[in-house]
Amino acid sequence: MGLFFDVLSAINNPSQQGSVTQLENITSTMQQLATTQGLDASKMQSILAAAGGMIGPAMQNRQGSLPGENQLGNLLGQITGTGAPATALSALFPPQVQQQLIQGVAQKAGINASMIQGMLPTLLPAIMGLLNMGSSSGGGTNSLLTSFLSGNNDLGEVFKFANRFLNPA
Repeated sequence: MGLFFDVLSAINNPSQQGSVTQLENITSTMQQLATTQGLDASKMQSILAAAGGMIGPAMQNRQGSLPGENQLGNLLGQITGTGAPATALSALFPPQVQQQLIQGVAQKAGINASMIQGMLPTLLPAIMGLLNMGSSSGGGTNSLLTSFLSGNNDLGEVFKFANRFLNPA
């Protein structure tokens, strides 16, 4: 539940960009993606867990190659903002890295790689939107991204707890 607590912290912190509405939108996007692919919630959780495990190290590697402080956070903002999301996404995950993500997630989640490839254009921006919820409104570090990059990257768990939080029994 560690990363989900960081999501809740971003929602509750007025100096961060997170909101319940954003979490609802991201969770809804994931649910719609699962439905269109004929996947149940547990399979989507395993895809997200595998994706987090692959994306975290890929982003850490990318962060080391970017000039200046907080460039990774700036790319997240471009992906989720009104900038050029496709260009920013390609800058963050070049095609060869995207192929590695596809193969790794497919193998770890036990899903066909072509299905993961079809999901990637929706999956990656939604994940980046989630991570961007921790960015500071006044500039500065993104606590959610920092937590994610430190190895706290089980996105499947975040999806599971987000659904419980948004839809209490």
